[in-house]
Amino acid sequence: MITEILKDKLAILPDTFGCYIYKDKNGEIIYVGKSKSLKKRVNSYFRGAHDLKTTLLVSEIADIEFVVTKNELEALVLELNLIKQYEPKYNIKLNDDSTYPYIQITNETHPRLIVTRQPKKKHGKVFGPFPSAYAAQETVKMLNKVYPLRMCAKMPKVACLYYHMGQCLAPCIKEIDVSIYDKIKDEIYNFLKGDTKSVVTYLKEMMSSASEKLEFEKAKEYRDLIEHINKTVEKQQISLNDFIDRDVFGCYISDELITISIFFMRQGKVVTRDIHTSDYYDDPKEAYFNFIAQYYKNTNHPVPKEVIVQFSNYSTLQELLKTKIIQPKKGNKYKLLMTAIDNATVMMEQEALLFKRVQDRTVNANSDLRELLNMEKLKRIEAFDNSNLMGVDAVSAMVVYENGKPNKKLYRRYKVKTVSGPDDYKTMREVIYRRYFKVLSEDLERPDLIIIDGGKGHLTASLEVINSLGMEIEVIGLKKDSNHITTAIVTRDKEIELDRKSNLYKLLSHIQEEVHRYAISYHRKVRQKSISSVLDEIDGIGPKRRRLLYKKFSSLTDIKNTTVKELINIGLTKKLSVRILEKLNNYSKTEK
Repeated sequence: MITEILKDKLAILPDTFGCYIYKDKNGEIIYVGKSKSLKKRVNSYFRGAHDLKTTLLVSEIADIEFVVTKNELEALVLELNLIKQYEPKYNIKLNDDSTYPYIQITNETHPRLIVTRQPKKKHGKVFGPFPSAYAAQETVKMLNKVYPLRMCAKMPKVACLYYHMGQCLAPCIKEIDVSIYDKIKDEIYNFLKGDTKSVVTYLKEMMSSASEKLEFEKAKEYRDLIEHINKTVEKQQISLNDFIDRDVFGCYISDELITISIFFMRQGKVVTRDIHTSDYYDDPKEAYFNFIAQYYKNTNHPVPKEVIVQFSNYSTLQELLKTKIIQPKKGNKYKLLMTAIDNATVMMEQEALLFKRVQDRTVNANSDLRELLNMEKLKRIEAFDNSNLMGVDAVSAMVVYENGKPNKKLYRRYKVKTVSGPDDYKTMREVIYRRYFKVLSEDLERPDLIIIDGGKGHLTASLEVINSLGMEIEVIGLKKDSNHITTAIVTRDKEIELDRKSNLYKLLSHIQEEVHRYAISYHRKVRQKSISSVLDEIDGIGPKRRRLLYKKFSSLTDIKNTTVKELINIGLTKKLSVRILEKLNNYSKTEK
């Protein structure tokens, strides 16, 4: 529901270029956009019906800010900077692996050949991208065997093994003429541009020479290098004969998703391809061009001499990237673009099915839970689980799900302070009190639902705390059967059986598994730390022996209650075993 404040802000928006910024009730930026008309674009979000994803975005908007710019280019640059700085959750995001490996010949006095994901032209000539880090590393390894450039990151004081193998000129101990480096760099440039004939000819000569000298291992190595080069060249099947570096962006747009297929063409040959799929909340063509702008400006991808795009109206993008952008209508470039579009179309079909499955298990399952519990709103869930070993090193953990998806930035861990011994109910009371007393005192965002990994007893203990704090939050427990399988939701006044085949069941199971994993991992960390703090004081226990003890024993108490013979059996000496037990028994007396 739109507040009066929002209505007022919508009414006074200017009809001009600029960026608009959506914030949630906590003041966090959740979406950034740009427009030629701020007034028309922003108001369109609050009029008419929208799909589910846009409805979710609009439901979270609590405040709007805007920045007026002189033109569309300024608006685009500002939008990119804001997206990079704040990473709004509803903006298109590049894949986590969206940086690719490049090969660079450094412009140092004594140049090196390196693989980098952060290429900068001022540091030397850049070639790529390569389809994988392995492909780039193998190519560099091969070139280093042929061309003796420096391989040490830091110049040593003496010649290394590579010099004695003939794979380094040893600038650390010798003066190297600049002309030698220039010749080597030119040959490497030609090779990386696709002219492999001279390198293959050289390797064949070396292979023949090694064979004549009966150096069969060397001959085999040269043969393998030739095969590697031939395989690399064979993979570059799609080509144009103009030797121009270009990127091709083809896309397919559905009602909910945009899939973009990128072909990387280097020296007129396609060297690799990538696919990105994302939901979008803007005009799809705007989202397409925004993706391309982010791709170059918010990452370290070098801008090629030419970019092929699917749509017109790319003048602002061309002004931003300062490179040639074309939308081909016919010819080989058009065929190349159509191939990229076909790839995006095929991938979209798969992504659409995957997206629907993910939506069913997250957003839609979250809606099912809201309806089942008869709640008006269910956006944020906080779930709790405890972990201890016979009451030792008791901890608890909280995970947060928003619209059916985990938000790991909001996870919290608790080391239990007031409970001694294995009392799960008291542990739950302490942790729930600590969490929601802090929520009240610091005015933090409250969850719509609290999930306790436990049955009626755990639920009752949690409700007592929530009620004592005067808070009105829905709390449920998850009941398990004798086989430790979740069977029902436990509420204040009833149990609701769960269908194990339903998406709701899968969501609740995922929440249970996640909070259990988080609690267990924290418990292990605390337990090992408590053991280490004492073991570190004992002479003769290093990392290897500490690992032996961790593997066999779960706590200091377990070690203290063992025998010298058992410690000897796991690989410790008798003298050290006696020392450990003496130390731990004295430690126990001190603690008491």
